[in-house]
Amino acid sequence: MGNARESARKIDRTDTHPGCPVRRGADGGWEVRGYAAARAVLRGTDTVQAGLGIETVEKLPPRVRRPVLYQDGPGHREQRRQTARYFTPRRVDEHYRAVIERIADEQLAVLRTTGAAHLPDLTFNVAIEVASHIIGLRYSRPGIRRRLEAFFPEHFGTPGLTSPRGLYWLVRQNTNWLRIYLADVRPAIRAHRRREHDDLIAHLLAEGCSNAEILGECLTFAAAGMITTREFICVAAWHLFTDAELLERYRAAKEPGRLEVLEEILRLEPVVDRLCRRTTAPLTLPTASGTETVGAGELIEVFVADANADPEAVGELPYQVRPGRAPGLGPSAAGLSFGDGAHRCPGAGVAVLEADVFLSRLFALDGVRMTGEPRISFKEDIGGYELRGLTVAVGGV
Repeated sequence: MGNARESARKIDRTDTHPGCPVRRGADGGWEVRGYAAARAVLRGTDTVQAGLGIETVEKLPPRVRRPVLYQDGPGHREQRRQTARYFTPRRVDEHYRAVIERIADEQLAVLRTTGAAHLPDLTFNVAIEVASHIIGLRYSRPGIRRRLEAFFPEHFGTPGLTSPRGLYWLVRQNTNWLRIYLADVRPAIRAHRRREHDDLIAHLLAEGCSNAEILGECLTFAAAGMITTREFICVAAWHLFTDAELLERYRAAKEPGRLEVLEEILRLEPVVDRLCRRTTAPLTLPTASGTETVGAGELIEVFVADANADPEAVGELPYQVRPGRAPGLGPSAAGLSFGDGAHRCPGAGVAVLEADVFLSRLFALDGVRMTGEPRISFKEDIGGYELRGLTVAVGGV
């Protein structure tokens, strides 16, 4: 869809370097932008998670259980094995589909009633409700969206003790942790202790996790299941609103065909662009001219947007939206947008279904249209984007 000679990307990333699969960065670390090399890094058994504030987590006392995002090795594999049942295709279809449909209908009823809405607000409400159902955060006091927006602000500062600004962000961060704990996590833990549930918090309690450890896991899943899903749905809507041919194909397709469209958009527009790993042993990566060996203890940064546009993996016209590309992308038609290997996002199937349920209903509304294009901001540490200002209207408003 779109002009084959131009890029269909909406997100203009300034640090792209296509055609260079593996290279040393200016800071001495390694940059990986080729698809095969990126998969080798993410699937490697001689790499561990890096970035994402892991240095702070490593300072925690050994007795404190790390959130699964920050684990590696046998302990991490066992945790993933135990929680995998919450994300199987069958469970997603049987347990979550009806919930997603109900929540999407509730949010679109708001749009029909008011005639116009800020799309990121609607999609964030959907993402919060769905993720809360899976995690077990169903007993929150009013205002969870406001608390999450404060915890994951559009612009972050760096906490510290050596400057007034650093102290401000340190106090703000700790205050936001406490608010979410008191208003969302603690009520959920108390409810789970009163009666049996079947969700992530129930699993963590059965594992003997402390309240603080459960808070850490809930925030990790909130970032993955709420924040990124909101951006995914918004960027997909933006593409569909501005590409008549793609929208016609999406509207005419049955669910598998619609999911193909959404995964292809996500391949082109990964919400998180940079995934970091540190090697624990020498790692050999494929390059255009042979191989390159990364030494033990070195930092590798995978640039997902470049890897997902590698023509060796995705075929011709890598910067165009072409659903149904050759199946050389591994676990998902979205490429590496959900990661790969041991840390691949377990909720990928939920996110894609969530997006389709909401968007298929949105684009079935009479007179639906985009009334304001979004502004784009970036979170530089992960290469993530946020879309704000995307407004939509229905009917004659």
